[in-house]
Amino acid sequence: MIAFPNAKINIGLNILGKRPDGYHNIYSCYYPVPWCDVLEIIEGEKLEFHTSGINIPGKGSENLCLKAYKLLSRDFDLPPVRIYLHKTIPIGAGLGGGSADAAFTLKLLNDKYELKITIEQLELYAAQLGSDCPFFIRNEPAIATETGQNLKKVDIDLSGLYVVLVNPAIHISTAEAYANVSISDPPSIGNEILSRSQINSWKEMLHNDFEAKLIKTHQVLSTIKNSLYELGAHYASMTGSGSTIYGIFTNKVEVTPLQNLGYTVYQDQLKRL
Repeated sequence: MIAFPNAKINIGLNILGKRPDGYHNIYSCYYPVPWCDVLEIIEGEKLEFHTSGINIPGKGSENLCLKAYKLLSRDFDLPPVRIYLHKTIPIGAGLGGGSADAAFTLKLLNDKYELKITIEQLELYAAQLGSDCPFFIRNEPAIATETGQNLKKVDIDLSGLYVVLVNPAIHISTAEAYANVSISDPPSIGNEILSRSQINSWKEMLHNDFEAKLIKTHQVLSTIKNSLYELGAHYASMTGSGSTIYGIFTNKVEVTPLQNLGYTVYQDQLKRL
């Protein structure tokens, strides 16, 4: 069976404070975008994991796809499988690609072996793999709170608009992103600001709390963001803890100048996934 784990963007990202467990509470809108990896699972004589495309750092044995398989195998009698992952979503880029791969592994195994795990149960399994993982189970726009695992469906539909994602291949560690990050008050913005009709107000109303500090350290982020606005973006922002910057447009735009600067650029029309 084959699936196409997709990325996500953060429309606004507020850091509300550090928790006793060392993590941070956040407030953000997660929105799926169609930049996808390719994931295939077939039966094998032993458990194997193979990758192609973008090189994935670290040990293959620690990949989230394998962790997802092993997590389910504790509760279900799964046969050995071969997992093939073709990686196109940049790694450590604020796009949630690794989390999507893990969540889609859970869903593929559930479908392939008719495990009859409910959506709610899949979300609980996904939460054991990472903060962003539960989002990709339903894979629909949601307000994320607490560590990002508390999800509430939000009525926002940007289908038909275009998203441009620009990754300058700068690695920003979680430690760097959270160092001296500004803490926000709980958002007073109602879900109505996230409606499509208010998109031209987002520039003033929605912010990524990581962005202001990181732009001072990595000036290229500001350059990319300004370029997207010059191209006519309704809204442009860093996603997650970076370093990808995205812009939302009414129409398809010419991105060759950004590609010529050596950035990885993805453009596609948004749609309901």
